[in-house]
Amino acid sequence: MKTIGLEEHFVTADVIRAWNALDPRLQDLAIVPSTRGEPALRLAELGETRFTAMDDTGLDVQVLSLSTPGVQHLGRGDAVALQTATNDLIAGTVRAHPGRLGGFATLATPDPAAAAGELERAVTKLGLDGAMVFGRTRERSLDHVDFWPIFEAAEALRAPLYLHPLSPPPEVRAAYYSGLGGMTDMSLATFGLGWHYDTGVLVLRLILGGVFDRYPGLQLIVGHWGEAVLFYLERIQKVADIAKLQRPLADYFRENIYLTPSGMFSLRYLRWATEIVGVDRIMMATDYPFENSPQGRTRRFLEEADLSDQDRQKIASGNWDQLRAGIRR
Repeated sequence: MKTIGLEEHFVTADVIRAWNALDPRLQDLAIVPSTRGEPALRLAELGETRFTAMDDTGLDVQVLSLSTPGVQHLGRGDAVALQTATNDLIAGTVRAHPGRLGGFATLATPDPAAAAGELERAVTKLGLDGAMVFGRTRERSLDHVDFWPIFEAAEALRAPLYLHPLSPPPEVRAAYYSGLGGMTDMSLATFGLGWHYDTGVLVLRLILGGVFDRYPGLQLIVGHWGEAVLFYLERIQKVADIAKLQRPLADYFRENIYLTPSGMFSLRYLRWATEIVGVDRIMMATDYPFENSPQGRTRRFLEEADLSDQDRQKIASGNWDQLRAGIRR
């Protein structure tokens, strides 16, 4: 059973320098875990330590992506320069280890036209398999019409976009995630809950705002089992009725959105997800290096799941292989 992980991060020294040079008000909370301690060491390494960790958890292939917050809060010039350098690095690393690594492109969303052009270069020239994007570019949410050229390019290329969490805006953090103590505030605002609610709301904004009606072939990958909203689709359908969408809300999840666990290897969540969207819409991700991966955890999760061998293989790698095969190179 071949296993492929789609949310497997790295970072470069140049990107870290750009993050640290930002006005503190623009620095995402995720900069801290991405630049300090053991995760930072693992993020910066693209060789044997990473492959050993993959072997330990039972993962055959990592699809690399730049760690959150990417280049989306940077100034336009810095973001454009770093998207090119980062994607060249990913492509070169993948070429050096073709059986073990794939890659998602980094996109300079502060310049949407440049980002769309870079997505085409990354897919058709560099051989990357789509891109990872984040929920906002400074004060603008990804559903803003300014970013629709990226969606247009992704649909034309049949290249998936992986939507990764980003910390909630400062005003939201102050209103909902503050006053409990420094690390408690930060944890609740990020991996505890804030990341997931913020990203789940963005998924709904993309649907309700008409992005998938305009680009019906667009394919989005969402981690953490759909970032909470999957469990409320029947209730949110009332909002979709008001928005007068072209399809029932659940259909967008079954036709335009793939789910991954992001290292949250819960058999209960898997059962719920298969009931709502079906096995054909679920793929794997370990969230390297942020989630703990005890010996054999990834492979053991799949082996213990109440699935047929055929469905187990689809989730492990088959669904990704099929999606990747449809990319227009």
